[in-house]
Amino acid sequence: MTVTAVTHLNFRGDARAALGFYREVFGGELSLFTYRDMDAVEDPAEAEQLVWGQVDAENGFRVMAYDVPSSRLWSRGEDPFFVSLRGDSADEITALWKRLADGATVAVPLAPSPWAPLYGMLTDRFGVTWVVDIAAARP
Repeated sequence: MTVTAVTHLNFRGDARAALGFYREVFGGELSLFTYRDMDAVEDPAEAEQLVWGQVDAENGFRVMAYDVPSSRLWSRGEDPFFVSLRGDSADEITALWKRLADGATVAVPLAPSPWAPLYGMLTDRFGVTWVVDIAAARP
């Protein structure tokens, strides 16, 4: 039996744009289902918003997202979670960092750290905080 944890991001009207951006960064297949597609429209103005979407890339990256309907309380919050992106190739991690950094606020520039050959933290243009590093062997 295999269990996989996938980050599920919640937005209010930005899920399609966010998933499109993450597909540009990581590649992969983009799956989108609107409230109209699911016959679950509560507010006609939200019919084309996402009830579920996903980016699934061959390199192992996967993220899901949806647009919280206006009938539910929702707040972006302050650092409710980080998405941790780990790899073993400095070239690959650096390339992904550069793409994620487009329109982002960098909290910690990508650089060597005491615990990893490369580490950085940024909040992307959709308000999602990413911690990016190269997995290092523990002594």
